[in-house]
Amino acid sequence: MTVPSYVLLRGFRELFEGHPYFHRDSSLGDRIASFLYEDLVLLGKSARLSARVEGKERVLNAQNRTVGKLRRRGDGTFGEIVPGTSSAQVPGFVVARGAIATIEIGTETKILAKAMIKQIDRVIGDLVRQIEQFKRGGGQPICVGLVGVNFSPSYTGYEGSRPNPTDGKKHKHPSQEAAAAVARLRERAQPAFDEFLFLRFVATNVEPYPFSWVDEKETVAEYGAMLTRISREYDRRFS
Repeated sequence: MTVPSYVLLRGFRELFEGHPYFHRDSSLGDRIASFLYEDLVLLGKSARLSARVEGKERVLNAQNRTVGKLRRRGDGTFGEIVPGTSSAQVPGFVVARGAIATIEIGTETKILAKAMIKQIDRVIGDLVRQIEQFKRGGGQPICVGLVGVNFSPSYTGYEGSRPNPTDGKKHKHPSQEAAAAVARLRERAQPAFDEFLFLRFVATNVEPYPFSWVDEKETVAEYGAMLTRISREYDRRFS
């Protein structure tokens, strides 16, 4: 099956495929979140959202905060541009960047590649706290959670250039923890969000750095359905 031209799914695959993935790169979540807004416009289910993006009335906030409001960063915040300020068009992207006065859609991205249970409480805490931050400025932002979960039978992480392979004992393989991680996130984090998507994948992070979806057809369908619901909800909340 060929994945439809969803920018986010293609971008997520490119995090792992053909090269090593370094989990401490904080810009990766921002990049994946930014693709959500590209897909919303390209899908075209909300004429209102698309027109506002085209007119530069709505932008993606590269700094992930609203002007005049102190808050924890989110991976991707989208909203109304501050009056009198300019926006910047990034080559290859439809949605411009700029300073926002409001948050209409906020996205938080997490990627669990290994040692999932060890970090699960922190990840859940980060996700739930981010919802509070999205809503601190008032209004009714649409809150979206994207969580990648690795189901690979083995995985090698890197601390600098030093490889740390899983051994299935002290260092559990991703496939040994993935289902439990999904269950805890579904119970303790997902209810806080308007939309929450698990991106189930398989990546060993070992040369030649292969990547696959656990169920590609299901992933594409679930993501497409989520985009449609966000588009409908955007029209309802931000008329």
